[in-house]
Amino acid sequence: MSFNTPAQMTQLAIASGETKANASPPKALVAGFLAGAYIAFGGLIATVTSAGLDPKTWGGITTLVTGLTFSLGLILVVIAGADLLTGNMMLVPIAVLSRRVTVGKLAANWLWVTIGNLVGSVFVAWLLADQTGLFAKDSINFARLAAIAHGKGITETHWEQFVRAIGCNWLVCLAVWGALAATSVSGKILAIIPPITAFVALGFDHVVANMFFLPAAMMVGAGGLSLGDTVLNLVFAFLGNAVGAGVFVAGAYFYLYGNAKGLPGSAAGAPLTAVDAAPGAVAGDPSVTRAERGTLD
Repeated sequence: MSFNTPAQMTQLAIASGETKANASPPKALVAGFLAGAYIAFGGLIATVTSAGLDPKTWGGITTLVTGLTFSLGLILVVIAGADLLTGNMMLVPIAVLSRRVTVGKLAANWLWVTIGNLVGSVFVAWLLADQTGLFAKDSINFARLAAIAHGKGITETHWEQFVRAIGCNWLVCLAVWGALAATSVSGKILAIIPPITAFVALGFDHVVANMFFLPAAMMVGAGGLSLGDTVLNLVFAFLGNAVGAGVFVAGAYFYLYGNAKGLPGSAAGAPLTAVDAAPGAVAGDPSVTRAERGTLD
């Protein structure tokens, strides 16, 4: 079974980050909207499937089920193709470190993708959480959403939100990194599930997931959140996620493999071509990498 080495994964990440940073604002917004919606789908199924599992009885099984089902969100992002802020916090910085992207383009990409993720998450929270009645008051779904939102928005201190967000995106970006190693859809899915399950089970904070959970809770009156609670959580989660991705994944792997020599058919810093990197590339078109096909986020 074929797979990409860490050095090849680094070049694929650089190429993907460069492609994302050069996307036009409308495309970044649409891709961001889709990713926000996909993560919200994961949040929906995670909340519903874990509802009724009292932690006093089920212990860690409750968060394990939440994490396993929440994995749907990143699977859809990676396989269907979309722009998730937390993934771009790793992919675009590694392209910056390779001098293929400017800091200005990084800032613009993060801005448009953040807006798109927020709109997509809130849209799904309104349409599929609020308007469907899935979280009707006094239901087990309502109680589960209230517990999640209250814990993230009120119980956690801002320092805890920040540190938990570092751990979250370290794991999320390792899921993305692992997907870069795989050359099949099944391989990418298998690479994604364990790190995503881990971050959710550990109670870590993902800024885009919280763009769904906290607004959804506010819409249905669950968790006792204020707008200020939600905004501050998103700010500290954003900052922690950026550190987790930029330092512990993008920075670390660029240091280890960013200047790797001897990749098949490519110099350091150059993307693998379809000829060099196949399987998974577009046969017959040496200018297109797997990363540029939108399969990596």
